[in-house]
Amino acid sequence: MDNKATVLYEDEKHKYIMFSFDDESHEDSFLSVNQYLIIHDGVAILIDPGSESIFDELYDAVSEFVDIENIKYIFLSHQDPDVSGSIAQWAVTTKAKFIMSGLWVRFMSHYGFSEMSRVMALADHGAKLKFGDSYLKFLPAHFLHSPGNFSLYDTQSRILFSGDIGAAVIGSPEGMKKVENFEEHSEYLEGFHKRYMGSNKLCKAWVHRMRKLDIDMIVPQHGFVFADENVEKFLLWLEELKCGSDFMKELY
Repeated sequence: MDNKATVLYEDEKHKYIMFSFDDESHEDSFLSVNQYLIIHDGVAILIDPGSESIFDELYDAVSEFVDIENIKYIFLSHQDPDVSGSIAQWAVTTKAKFIMSGLWVRFMSHYGFSEMSRVMALADHGAKLKFGDSYLKFLPAHFLHSPGNFSLYDTQSRILFSGDIGAAVIGSPEGMKKVENFEEHSEYLEGFHKRYMGSNKLCKAWVHRMRKLDIDMIVPQHGFVFADENVEKFLLWLEELKCGSDFMKELY
């Protein structure tokens, strides 16, 4: 497996890196999987590190940017195995605190994790965490798609990690891939979002909150990143999307 790492943002103190490691044990996998690392003054937070099957490759890739012992936090946006499945391995190899929705803390034992004293459980309204000279904002994204779900905004880089919001059913990017033509890219978004997102009302609420932020880039857990004018194009698209319970009559 190649080391697919791209620096999305960098200044004298702060760096935001994107990785794209897929679980190749599943031949029918149709979603590329992205992982992210934010470093400030040599201290790091790892975002959605993924399944156990990619642990070794991601560990090696992350160690090229930061000493593993300097990973202070590991953020799990929700409970899915492609997000949280390697929690036990990262618990053994780091001293990091694990940040996640309080809803999922008791579920982590199913992934072999039992050190609950290392968990920072997020209340439903989220949290704001001082991170060097900047802040990390954990923002509610519940039912999009998980009932206990958070986005993460980095105030220094102005990058919004959106998790499964913005996910595209598309192959793994070679390095970082930005959306070039949103209208063409939207066909890779539509099926996933219609099925997995909770409702248009929930999408509108999330978009309304995100528009209060100064966003330079939206980076999802799957697929390509949105930058420049495509940030607003994606928000407009999501704001109007009919999804989930909007299709109750068709489903039942």
